[in-house]
Amino acid sequence: MDVWERAPADGARAWYLALMAPNTKGPEFAWLDPSRLYCNSQALADCVNDLLGPFRHDTVDLVAGIDAMGFILGAAIASTLGKGFLAVRKAGHLCVSSQRQTYSDYTGREKMMEVRDDVIKPGVRVLLVDQWIETGGTMKAAIQLLEKMGATIVGVAAVAMENTEGGKWIQDNYKCSHCIPEELQSQIDGKHLDTFKSFPK
Repeated sequence: MDVWERAPADGARAWYLALMAPNTKGPEFAWLDPSRLYCNSQALADCVNDLLGPFRHDTVDLVAGIDAMGFILGAAIASTLGKGFLAVRKAGHLCVSSQRQTYSDYTGREKMMEVRDDVIKPGVRVLLVDQWIETGGTMKAAIQLLEKMGATIVGVAAVAMENTEGGKWIQDNYKCSHCIPEELQSQIDGKHLDTFKSFPK
């Protein structure tokens, strides 16, 4: 492991969250960059293992990840489970027959997502993955799309789930997994982590 930081010797849970970088580009961007931890192989492996914890004894037929950062975690989780991976795409990128769903993302903009329609069969058990759940609009739309196609959602996994109305709805209605220790949830909801103090201004 040679990127930025090493895992602590005591194996502290979610040590890799300190690798996430603060937004330096302004309010039109997300408030932090979780993808920085993916560059560290041990961090990515530990993150995936933490996310899979609640689902170890569940039957998962397929892992689906949301465009675009959910592709990274979703593919890593699928590989770890030995399962296939389905990309939930932003509309307009698939060159095959697809099903679509409209939604509003964390910026409030109305968008559309799509999934190829030759993979989801009635009853297929899907673990749905994204990098981050803020307003919950994107994840809720992915759930609706896959369920409309006949899938059973085994659960939802993301690095973090903010306690917004949409985030709470997802946690109230589906089995969920995230990497945020209870003592850090208020920082996540406040959109600022104390670890940001270590980043140069």
